[in-house]
Amino acid sequence: MTDLDRLAVNTIRVLAIEAVEKAKSGHPGMPLGAAPMAHVVWSRHLRCDPAHTEWPDRDRFVLSAGHGSMLLYALLHLTGYPLPMEELKNFRQWGSLTPGHPESTLTSGVEVTTGPLGQGFGNGVGMAIAQAFLAAAFNRPGHDVIDHWIYGLVSDGDLMEGVASEAASLAGHLGLGRLIYLYDSNRISIEGSTELAFTEDVAARFGAYGWHVLSLEDGNDLDTIDRAIVQAKDVVDKPSLIVVRTHIGYGSPNKQDSAEAHGSPLGEEEVELTKRALDWSEPHPFYVPDEVRGLYGRVAARGAKARTAWLTRLQAYQRAQPDLAAALSRALAGDLPEGWRDRVPIFRPDAKGMATRAASGKVLNALAPVLPTLIGGSADLAPSNNTTLTDCGEQECGSFQKGGYGGRNLHFGVREHAMGAVLNGMALHGGVIPYGGTFLVFSDYMRPSIRLAALSRAHVVYVFTHDSVGLGEDGPTHQPIEHLASLRAMPNLTVVRPADANETAAAWALALEHRQGPVALVLTRQNLPTLDRSLLAPAEGLFRGAYVLAEAPGGPERLDVLLLATGSEVQVALQARETLTDEGVGARVVSMPSWEVFAEQDQDYRDAVLPPAVRARVSVEAGATFGWERWVGDEGAMVGIDRFGASAPGARALAELGITTAHVLEQARLRLARNA
Repeated sequence: MTDLDRLAVNTIRVLAIEAVEKAKSGHPGMPLGAAPMAHVVWSRHLRCDPAHTEWPDRDRFVLSAGHGSMLLYALLHLTGYPLPMEELKNFRQWGSLTPGHPESTLTSGVEVTTGPLGQGFGNGVGMAIAQAFLAAAFNRPGHDVIDHWIYGLVSDGDLMEGVASEAASLAGHLGLGRLIYLYDSNRISIEGSTELAFTEDVAARFGAYGWHVLSLEDGNDLDTIDRAIVQAKDVVDKPSLIVVRTHIGYGSPNKQDSAEAHGSPLGEEEVELTKRALDWSEPHPFYVPDEVRGLYGRVAARGAKARTAWLTRLQAYQRAQPDLAAALSRALAGDLPEGWRDRVPIFRPDAKGMATRAASGKVLNALAPVLPTLIGGSADLAPSNNTTLTDCGEQECGSFQKGGYGGRNLHFGVREHAMGAVLNGMALHGGVIPYGGTFLVFSDYMRPSIRLAALSRAHVVYVFTHDSVGLGEDGPTHQPIEHLASLRAMPNLTVVRPADANETAAAWALALEHRQGPVALVLTRQNLPTLDRSLLAPAEGLFRGAYVLAEAPGGPERLDVLLLATGSEVQVALQARETLTDEGVGARVVSMPSWEVFAEQDQDYRDAVLPPAVRARVSVEAGATFGWERWVGDEGAMVGIDRFGASAPGARALAELGITTAHVLEQARLRLARNA
């Protein structure tokens, strides 16, 4: 370690503890202990260009231990990202670019939103999958335009979380050699020593997963850390874990190697004692020596030079492979090819119809040939979720596997936790359109990742099938009840529950075009009639979230009652409308596939679909009624299921639990009588 390296490491440490102390909140221990390894990655290996933060072939750095965010903010500031010193001084304050845990949509240079432990670990695996896929799909001999690494810093807490275990197992199976994690093994968690609950041999575990593992005893030995990273890069067929023995709160005379250093400021006196122990003599807080600025200026210059070299390679690639280059450019920009909408299938009216999960599979395979970076799979449920790509045009769809990274079918195994985190990493890496499927009830396993996707506005598509008690005999353990309400409560998540095959096709189109967050498609196991759109409104009404599917026979002027429904229950509402029509009642059926999209429409449109003057309203949906009061009002009725389901054939379960035309009619007549 040179004197300049030592000075740079201590600059990072001091900036971190000063920011935490000023905020009177934060985690000083991890930056103090992990600064040396982070400095080695950034100063000697990471290729980034702060002037072009979205450069596609940059290396990625994932701080999975997001509680140590000041470590990352210090590095971003020193390297020249648009994160001025004033933002470090405003750490954890309202409106700052330095929140308590890193947020990818807020702070330039933050690749993924981390903090919930283990999630960043899975994100990095997703980034490595995206890198490997894009390299296989677009690189050609002599033209390596996708050629970068994914580095990460993970903690004891990360490696205790189940999501990290699932993701590590998948990464080892896939042999993701561009993934290198440094493990900050400081052996302290909030409750004290990790000996309390975490005594496994982590190196042996990761070796069993199929990782290349190195163990280092001195977290302050920069040259040894550097050599380990170089060695990891030489192992091209396995992800690497470098176990680095560190000391939480390094340099703090009274708090090093203690839980006290984890999540609370050191205190003014201890900050001064720590500075003294680190031979830091600068009297002014938030001071950066010129020599350190010069060192990290050279890091930025190195990244700029690498980007310039990449642009030169890209120009040669564009001359040699113009079609591929154009497709890559679209993919990296997130653009869809011209005319792709023409491939969206139109389904003919059919009384028998098909399950919306089956329609989803048909739409996927119709679009796959024209969307070459549409890639995804299922948590071992592809035959049930209909998520397998079988028609990719001139190319084989194939499976994404070690030695075959060009495959577009991902096999996540029974790993919903990891699938959610991996999809986020893929989306935030860029260049691909990731999707993942499982049963709706198992969205519970994915909820932390879905929430982070929503917080990050990541373009992920979830294919959630078996959407109600209509799935039948598997019973209440597999029958979702509260899940629609729970997902709808999440900001930035768009939930779409289509009523038939054509609404499903429109739902996929919406999901592919929606770039401001994740989209959850909620699909049936059972067949639904494919509605006759010559008699009913077009399925394109889905793009407005809700629409008048069937008007009252006498038109809006003769409107007495509104029947609101989603998914499979739209058919129930249509049947109720027929009976009410025979009784001389003007009933309108409103299909409401997406509350979120409908809520975004202008007030005039919403009032046209749900006229405020019509107070007799009935909603019907085979799930919890929670939330429907927003649309039916205090005088409306909600037909739903506010208990767990039961094991029985799907039609019997729906009938026994009140999702019937008769129940809707009963509630409609009651509301009409009250409003007479």
